[in-house]
Amino acid sequence: MRILQARLVAWYVESRRPLPWRQTRDPYAVWLSEVMLQQTRVDTVIPYYQRFLREFPTILALAEAPEERVLTLWSGLGYYRRARMLHAAAKQVASEHAGRLPAEAEQLRRLNGVGAYTAGAIASIAFGRRAAVVDGNVARVLTRIYAIEGDVKSSAVRAQLWQIAEGLISEGRCDPGDWNQALMELGATVCLPRAPKCGDCPVRDACMARTQDVVHELPGRVRAKQRPRTVERVSIVLASKGAVLLARRRVDTLFGGLWEPPTTDGKAGPLAARLGRTADDLEWAGEVVHVLSHRRMKVQVHKGTLGRQTRFAVPSSDYDAIEPVAWSRLSERAQAALTRKILEVANVAPRGLRSA
Repeated sequence: MRILQARLVAWYVESRRPLPWRQTRDPYAVWLSEVMLQQTRVDTVIPYYQRFLREFPTILALAEAPEERVLTLWSGLGYYRRARMLHAAAKQVASEHAGRLPAEAEQLRRLNGVGAYTAGAIASIAFGRRAAVVDGNVARVLTRIYAIEGDVKSSAVRAQLWQIAEGLISEGRCDPGDWNQALMELGATVCLPRAPKCGDCPVRDACMARTQDVVHELPGRVRAKQRPRTVERVSIVLASKGAVLLARRRVDTLFGGLWEPPTTDGKAGPLAARLGRTADDLEWAGEVVHVLSHRRMKVQVHKGTLGRQTRFAVPSSDYDAIEPVAWSRLSERAQAALTRKILEVANVAPRGLRSA
């Protein structure tokens, strides 16, 4: 085990990617990176991480920020529940821990949105605590090194992997943060799901899956996921040269807290009526397909002219606010990638803003 750890950590120190969150041991920065990296590609996260830290350099700065601004900086990153829980946890840290993250994994897990993996990552990387981590990359590495059979998503196999991870870190002599990051880095860059680079692996001699020639069979196959169900929706874009009409979704709905052109399930007519229009007032603009983890959304986009009406009624119970937003202020509103697709299809933005 010590030889395994020594080789893997030495490889990590020499070969790790120069990611911005690896240039610091600041607990807040480590926490932020781990939250943003959940189900999101590294290349996508980097600019969001850097912008977020520039505006909210400390936990207290984040805790004091309006949720609207937090969501705006998160816009386009997806899984917006992460942003709301991060914000709530920052307030919790400010009120219960004087603005400082606790060092122990057990205490970290009491924060909003912090699970076993995130708590272990913060405790080990930022504070040097011997706390284990098991994410998808670590699970794949350990499954192959120890030739563990069975569905890697099952509770039995997950419990076994956590037991192995905890044993390795508790008995090891290397830096806990480096060890955990070495496991994650190996899974992300070498021990890949479909095309593992076994020839480049620093611990290939210790890999039981390689010895048994079952690398490509592990981790065990999981049951096929159901295909996302298709949801048909209608969106109406009312715009002028100066502004576009946007509504804010209620927090307890899909895309909660984000702004979008009024959108609903059903036909364009009823929604148009609620916006003070008729179907004849609208022009067909096109269709947007947006795929989420659990659903595939097909949005029929219609557009019309935003008149001088200064007050609009909230179009449905899915929203809690509606107002014309100046094109020059659009980037200040929290919005999902779907909103950007809808506006692009509608082709109503001033020329200089259409690619923004």
